[in-house]
Amino acid sequence: MPQDRVCVGAISGAFGVRGEAKLKCFTAEPKAIASYGPLQSEDGQRLFEVKITRTVKGGLAARLSGVETREEVETLKGTRLYVDRAVLPPTEEDEFYYADLIGLVVESQDGEKLGKIKAVHEYGAGDVIEYQPVGGGESLMLSFTREIVPKVDIAGGKIVVVPPEDDSDTE
Repeated sequence: MPQDRVCVGAISGAFGVRGEAKLKCFTAEPKAIASYGPLQSEDGQRLFEVKITRTVKGGLAARLSGVETREEVETLKGTRLYVDRAVLPPTEEDEFYYADLIGLVVESQDGEKLGKIKAVHEYGAGDVIEYQPVGGGESLMLSFTREIVPKVDIAGGKIVVVPPEDDSDTE
């Protein structure tokens, strides 16, 4: 079931000394983050109008409404930024928002239930799905590639995975 809000970015720190924030964007086009209207903190207590000032290494520098100083930005570091799903463009066939993956069942190709998706992490080298295995224990991670995740079935509430061969015995 799709969530009402989607995380589109996070405040990753201050940029410079004049109150600009560095944003890490989770949108396909990073600068689009400013076009969705006010961004909301995860707890819903704060709204930020965003004005992009420049592209910087690892993200964008921006002015956030109500935030005037570097110190104020620093207190917001790590704040995840959300928008209502309704303001986002609709997805095409075979496209989805990562937020839609959270909670989906992870199945093997033969239909064995392996667990449920807890998170999707966006690392520079590629995205990773974190899932909680059936029966508990430590979370497991899988690269989010078409080879390892050949099927994403949002309507059916599941993804199908082909885990890579465990080559830890070969060391």
